[in-house]
Amino acid sequence: MLRSETVLPSVVEAIGETPLVELSRTTQRLRGQILAKLEYLNPGFSKKDRIGRQMIEDAEAKGLLRPGQTVVELTSGNTGTGLAIVCAVKGYPFVAVMSKGNSSERARMMSALGAEVVLVDQLPDSQPGQVSGGDLELVEREAQKIVRERHAFRADQFRLAGNARAHYLHTGPEIIRQATEGIDVFCDFVGSGGSFAGCAAAFKEHNPSILCFIVEPADAAILAGKPVTQPNHRIQGGGYSMAELPMLKSEHIDGYLQVTDAEAIQTARRLAKEEGIFAGFSSGANVAAALQLLKTTCSGKTVVVLLNDSGLKYLSTDLWA
Repeated sequence: MLRSETVLPSVVEAIGETPLVELSRTTQRLRGQILAKLEYLNPGFSKKDRIGRQMIEDAEAKGLLRPGQTVVELTSGNTGTGLAIVCAVKGYPFVAVMSKGNSSERARMMSALGAEVVLVDQLPDSQPGQVSGGDLELVEREAQKIVRERHAFRADQFRLAGNARAHYLHTGPEIIRQATEGIDVFCDFVGSGGSFAGCAAAFKEHNPSILCFIVEPADAAILAGKPVTQPNHRIQGGGYSMAELPMLKSEHIDGYLQVTDAEAIQTARRLAKEEGIFAGFSSGANVAAALQLLKTTCSGKTVVVLLNDSGLKYLSTDLWA
């Protein structure tokens, strides 16, 4: 049932069922098409609303989360926003632990939604807007400390199955249903790996011939087996140079694609000007990777991507300078 056909009991039920649109202006000089899932139209303006809901509801179903217990998670801002929304509705105090390198809009939005936001200093050689794996390790240590001190439930997006399950149960099947003429290829910028893992599993189950590619920053493509020459890339929300992402399954990975900061930024700006789609860095990276495929090995194919979050979350950055 579509959202517009009924009155929902809370905003939590408004998560998901986002539109799938063809980027026909972006691909007008190419053979093939790109279909984009507008995940920035979720209530918290990102795909991470889905996993916030799934992880909390899974924990409730398993008896791992007590009524009124504090929930804690590290975040670049999007998972934290999704968790803040779900926890606000369900009555759980929520603490978001985030690097100071992430854009300030995210911290302000989580705070407005009732979250306690703990900002962690970056490493001395890191720059604002460029969060490295080392920066993330500092955030992880702080999150673990708060969990111990407050006897909190850790909504661990890097380890809890609910992350990938949200996309296996919902995002992937929605795309399969919406793309009535079928899809050939899926490519996805990897942070925790949940959206790639869940969607790829759903796509391979539906049609094993669908190709699934991981997208990484060009200078921090550790999953592709390349040396990390610049961990402080610009594409917020992923590419943390983490070799161990337990949700990723090798049998679902058909290849790896690399995107530069400049390509991600230029493509995000193209989406706004050509398609009227106001999205962020990683959305630009996904579409840039899809364009690579249409120009090379996947000419004439239908490529599907997620547009992960809203450009509103980057107004303090030079993405929209």
